[in-house]
Amino acid sequence: MSEPPARHLALQGASNFRDLGGYPTIDGRTTRWRHIFRSNHLGQLTADDIEIVRALGVRSAFDFRGLEERAAGVCVVNEITVHSLPIEPTVVAALRAELARGTLTAPVALELMRESYRNYVRYNTHSFRALFGHLLEDRAPLVIHCTAGKDRTGFASALILHALGVSDDVIAEDYLLTNRHYRRDASNASDLPADVLDAIGSVEASYLAAAFEAVGSDYGDLETYLRDGLKLGTAERTALKARYLQS
Repeated sequence: MSEPPARHLALQGASNFRDLGGYPTIDGRTTRWRHIFRSNHLGQLTADDIEIVRALGVRSAFDFRGLEERAAGVCVVNEITVHSLPIEPTVVAALRAELARGTLTAPVALELMRESYRNYVRYNTHSFRALFGHLLEDRAPLVIHCTAGKDRTGFASALILHALGVSDDVIAEDYLLTNRHYRRDASNASDLPADVLDAIGSVEASYLAAAFEAVGSDYGDLETYLRDGLKLGTAERTALKARYLQS
């Protein structure tokens, strides 16, 4: 039996570039390798990185970054068509407001991170709905990313894996892989205390749990959110699975 492809691709300019393939689903299939990738932004890829991404055949990118973030790091692979699904970042501004008030601590930072995840559901479901609309089209191989590839991208990836029938435990494992691979940009938010930077520069299970708490509060349960929030009915779920799963 041949070795599966590498899940993490060690790019110099994008430390968190990973494949969502090879995960088992509850119906006995697996997610297809080399169809959906997740990453931090693609604006600092080296020439060697670009050749690796080209060899993967990636032709679409779905970018959750806000306006200023996008301007600071435009995708450097000319063959990739970029689709902007903006979710403006809020956490660093909120942290700096707490710092100015003298109330910033690591627990405050953790709660601000959790609140940002709740707000993905409350205020940004339209962006995730648009992503699934694209996923139902012939766009793969594709990459989903934001700036760090851990929060907006992490929630999007969890939704994709849920929609494909991957178990909660496996989804949590994939989400937490960021802590193994992501290299934080030391120049970002360097005015904040080290323990706060640790809180915002990594992922915790409680962050993703907060998003799903908001799903429960606003929609009742995840299946209802997929159907009513993301407009994934039975036909759309079947089509997604046909495109991104293999027996």
